[in-house]
Amino acid sequence: MTLVYAHRGASAEFPENTMEAFARAVELSVDVIETDAHVTRNAKVVLAHDDDGRRMANDPRFIRDCTFNEVRRWDVGRGCRVPSLEEVLHAFPTMRFNVDAKEPDLAAVDRIIEVIRAAGAEERVQLSSFHAKNLRRIRERGWRGSTGLGQSEVIRLLAQPGYRPAGNIAQVPVQLGPLRFDRRGFLDKAHRLGLRVDYWVVNDEALAARLVTLGADGIMTDDPAKIVPVVRR
Repeated sequence: MTLVYAHRGASAEFPENTMEAFARAVELSVDVIETDAHVTRNAKVVLAHDDDGRRMANDPRFIRDCTFNEVRRWDVGRGCRVPSLEEVLHAFPTMRFNVDAKEPDLAAVDRIIEVIRAAGAEERVQLSSFHAKNLRRIRERGWRGSTGLGQSEVIRLLAQPGYRPAGNIAQVPVQLGPLRFDRRGFLDKAHRLGLRVDYWVVNDEALAARLVTLGADGIMTDDPAKIVPVVRR
């Protein structure tokens, strides 16, 4: 079965990575909510894609330099606020999450793990990151949930015969420069190694349908209202 991931929540309808976007994604019966984590100056894990508030809140400060209360005051659109990871896990106690550790910062990775474990949510949260060192840290900490592959691990999977990555999920775009991941050969290789393959970010219904037919394990979308019916057809 192909899973539908709400990319930063139902971000086509509500400001991304907000409680409102997550609640709408749950309402639309997505399988997993994809989100992004940063850590504030006072060690609070917050959910935001960017490392600063410039794009979403017209505030140039970096999240790592702000307290949680300072970040919380940002209006990221339509009066929505930046939530903490802790409150989101408690607000949606049965929902599965994909949390992307954005910063190449091992102390931040440790803090993200601590928050998830304190919430008793380790087995319903899969952790991902573009940074291979973050993923090595997560695995070293004995993480019981799934982990994605870092960007370098995905490239090695594509290009290096015999390579067996440590993670469970290859999360890839359809195309990266000249590299195409929407090919049966790539999917078959990943599946032989016991890996899931999730594609991001897919907002086109015809593309979503083609990926499902190809054998995609997951599709990340900004617009689950449009993509969920295609995948569940």
